[in-house]
Amino acid sequence: MKLEEVKQILNAEVLVGEDRLDREVLLACGSDLMSDVLAFVKEKVLLLTGLTNPQVIRTAEMMDIKAIVFVRGKQPDPETIQLAEKKNIVILKTKYPLYIACGLLYSNGLTGDEKKQEEGYEVKF
Repeated sequence: MKLEEVKQILNAEVLVGEDRLDREVLLACGSDLMSDVLAFVKEKVLLLTGLTNPQVIRTAEMMDIKAIVFVRGKQPDPETIQLAEKKNIVILKTKYPLYIACGLLYSNGLTGDEKKQEEGYEVKF
């Protein structure tokens, strides 16, 4: 899924990287615990979180995460935004809470599991 589509699905505002919305993400990880993010080692991952401090950007850089969505309408401080710009990380902001944002992306095809993504896994309720 392209970041432009993520932006539309989440009715998100771009804080950093408007020119990089053509990047593709294959999986999503929603967490406010950076230790969980560190355990989620995958490529082309979109991180959704309510944490807005510079540590989130540093964690994303370590894990080669190229895009972050801040949920619950959270606004990162200028230091966090500057660090994201310096590290070439796209930052989006949505008013949706973490659970809803993840659910919207999941229901539009962005899962958190590579095998399920490749197999076209579908959840039936």
